[in-house]
Amino acid sequence: MIIALIVLAIVVVLIIFVVGIYNKMVRLRNRIENAWAQIDVQLKRRWDLIPNLVETVKGYASHERETLEAVISARNAATTAEGPAAQAQSENMLTGALRQIFALSEAYPELKANENFRDLQEELTATEGRIAYARQLYNDTVLKYNNSIQTFPGVVMAGPMGFSEREYFEADDESRGNVSVEF
Repeated sequence: MIIALIVLAIVVVLIIFVVGIYNKMVRLRNRIENAWAQIDVQLKRRWDLIPNLVETVKGYASHERETLEAVISARNAATTAEGPAAQAQSENMLTGALRQIFALSEAYPELKANENFRDLQEELTATEGRIAYARQLYNDTVLKYNNSIQTFPGVVMAGPMGFSEREYFEADDESRGNVSVEF
């Protein structure tokens, strides 16, 4: 009788332990989805601002067609990218293209003085800050999640319960450097 109670207690403790680990992994997976949704919201906000910025620049620097087309092309690629790796790569291309647009304002003082351009530039700068924060939150959450499924005891249960490693949202080396613009 006592042995049966001890075995039952051990089984109950193990079940509670497994349920606790499972729930932790589910919460972390859901946080990743939420963090990704926050990145997506900020990226869409950025994408919506870009056509206005391009139209403003066209009025002052119409012969910079190649730069403007590069921005539109990068924006279109970014809006269709799927998954963290593809999204990060396309967003890095878009960031580089936007840097060239902002560099144009140095060559065109009347563009730099345009209130609409300044407002759009400030709005994009603020959005970039929000995107950076959302990326950091996403990557921190992915780190916690990946650690939970790669360390004991989570590693024993992650595979059979359908939990797999997630990708980080990373910037490439090219997007971290300065942009060079030639006129």
